[in-house]
Amino acid sequence: MRTANPSLLAAALAAAVLACLILVYPEASLHASVKGIAIWWDVLFPALFPFFVISELMLGIGIVHFFGMLLDPMMRPVFRVPGIGGFVMALGFASGYPVGARMTAQLYEQRLVTREEGERLVAFTTSSDPIFLIGAVAVGFFHNAALAGILAAAHYGAALAVGLLMRFHGKRSAGNDWQQLRENGSPLRRAGLWKQAFEAMHQARLQDGRPLGVITTQALSSGLQMSFVIGGLVVFFSVLMEVMSSAGTLAYIYAGVQTLLHSVNMPVVLAPAVVNGFFEVTLGAKAAGGTTGIPLVYQVAAAAWVLSWGGMSVHAQIVSVLHHTTLRYAPFAVARFIHGLLASVLVFLLWEPLATRFGVNSPASWQAIDMTRPVAAWVQHTMPQSFRLLAGMLAVLLLLSACCYFLRLCMNRLRS
Repeated sequence: MRTANPSLLAAALAAAVLACLILVYPEASLHASVKGIAIWWDVLFPALFPFFVISELMLGIGIVHFFGMLLDPMMRPVFRVPGIGGFVMALGFASGYPVGARMTAQLYEQRLVTREEGERLVAFTTSSDPIFLIGAVAVGFFHNAALAGILAAAHYGAALAVGLLMRFHGKRSAGNDWQQLRENGSPLRRAGLWKQAFEAMHQARLQDGRPLGVITTQALSSGLQMSFVIGGLVVFFSVLMEVMSSAGTLAYIYAGVQTLLHSVNMPVVLAPAVVNGFFEVTLGAKAAGGTTGIPLVYQVAAAAWVLSWGGMSVHAQIVSVLHHTTLRYAPFAVARFIHGLLASVLVFLLWEPLATRFGVNSPASWQAIDMTRPVAAWVQHTMPQSFRLLAGMLAVLLLLSACCYFLRLCMNRLRS
């Protein structure tokens, strides 16, 4: 007789307990569900759906392959990923989680990245989007627009540091078939870089073979499906947090986290922010902004940890994206934890030089968001900023890649 899987038993027990809590607190569960749907419909759906569709279109048309070839001279020696990873990084930073993981999974399915390269990409391209970091966290929760610069420097700087650390993830053997195919099996290696890029885009379009209308229809369908999965996860974790709070379970977790914070000389009043942020990034960032009685730098450090960890809701989204691939979740989880620690440390290191520069304590920086304005309209107003940021990041990456390419040419000439 076979014994039951312990993980399955634990999952079944947790599901039964959650179902009982929902039955005991039906009003709180309904309120949390409505709140979760509102967050998804007003913020997440209009913010993420266009990027899901655009990434699918760019992959089918071959634009991703074009930028991948141009960015290869920089991304491969720095992060040990193909040049396509530069496009994924720019798209992930501009649009937020889980777009980077979604794009990486698509590249892996097309055998454009290996498993280890995909795990490296997911680890450091999963980040908060600038709209949420600036508009929701800095302005909405902290009511201080000047904090956006410090939060962005700590969050995205730590993400790049994680990318540098993740380059040591995986074996260095050269016996991988996919990598050999990319590096040795392509006749484009001898051509110029721009010619290689256009030829790569042309070949990708020919290999895809789908008409533009079919690509658009499938991109819309895939984007809607992914958006509904994310919405379901947001609602689920909203209900989970609400019933746990109603049952008093969170109080015991708060006590344990307070002990941990006290042991590292951090204010214990940040326990709600840490606990809420462990489960859901929005609740954690809001709790960090609402904490009183401690220096502002500690609140910002807690918010940086929450944004970088992402919350179990984001982790569940990543798992749902990666479940049909062989990309592992463990490297991503470790990278998220390191990202959170590095971002918090960077806040303390950057506070003195940047707080005065950005005018954090200036009265003009304390600008509360207009809550009478519909959130959907605010997202639509700020959406073009994300596309401009994406274009700017791609331009910077192309410039760096060009510098690396010409440096490599000069080194080759000197050697010859």
